[in-house]
Amino acid sequence: MKSINLDNKRIIISRTDSIGDVLLTLPICAWIKSTYPSSTLLFLGKGYTKSVVECYDLVDEFIDWKDFENQPKVEQTAAFRALHANAIIHVFPNRAIASLAKKVKIPVRVGTSHRSYHLLTCSHRLNFTRKRSDLHESQLNHELLRPFGLTTLPTLEEIVNATSHFHAPQLALPDFVSDALSTGRKTIILHPKSQGSAREWPMDKYIELSAQLAERNYTVFFTGTETEGLEFRERIPKHDQIIDTTGKLSLDELVVFISKVDALLACSTGPLHIAGYLGIQTIGFYVPKRPIHPGRWKALGPNVSILVNDPDCAKCTKTDDCNCIADISVERVLELLS
Repeated sequence: MKSINLDNKRIIISRTDSIGDVLLTLPICAWIKSTYPSSTLLFLGKGYTKSVVECYDLVDEFIDWKDFENQPKVEQTAAFRALHANAIIHVFPNRAIASLAKKVKIPVRVGTSHRSYHLLTCSHRLNFTRKRSDLHESQLNHELLRPFGLTTLPTLEEIVNATSHFHAPQLALPDFVSDALSTGRKTIILHPKSQGSAREWPMDKYIELSAQLAERNYTVFFTGTETEGLEFRERIPKHDQIIDTTGKLSLDELVVFISKVDALLACSTGPLHIAGYLGIQTIGFYVPKRPIHPGRWKALGPNVSILVNDPDCAKCTKTDDCNCIADISVERVLELLS
């Protein structure tokens, strides 16, 4: 089949889910731009991911799906048609978006064949499985580029090179953060929670680790939302070099903040992926259970380390409910930081 030429075309990349998923989608923009430099890339996502998408210099415009989904049908259709898109890639399947793209007659509409509604809404349906695949999520996203001439999926090393297009914005941080960053000590962010999106290392171990790092003359920052902070804020050790930032930073500020520290530690969640893209030392906690194992979801970047308690965990292999992540020791983290 002849590949579709995207020169001088406007392409919508549709991924209306979380920050980590969005970051693992951005490398397809690098392939499109390298193959079709004159193309224009529009990223359709949820508004709270805008700050992250706009850090990626290959995306030409961010479109907030919320600006469309609550509009009356007539206005919604007119606004979507006004994007003048020539193609849309449904990386994250969304029935409403797929129907709208067909309604406004976007000529090329690409999606997975594993959604029944794509049979009626997509012009090109790719047959591949994510759940049982040994490939990384970022590689699987490239499957959707085959109609445009992609013949071989990129290696993870090649995809990591695409993270170099991610840059923190130029933005001043709050004084209490800037002052703590200027002491000359090594700095690390501990991001304990994931809003339920991943298996989490126990809070007790984060607390123990923070105390040991402060003794080693680190400045330690806890990050998270205000709601997350309420869960553990009272447990943070009282120490001049252990600082609580939960609920005090916007996403823009968090990206800048991460870019200025030496290391970040978290489970499989958005800030871990941001840190990987920014090239700082990034340590991620994972379990080997499919489909949430690190082979599928590990952070991308040139300085990423993954901690799994036992890659051959018997319970995880059987896909049983297992919390073996809790057995990863503080000492293993300290060894990586030494």
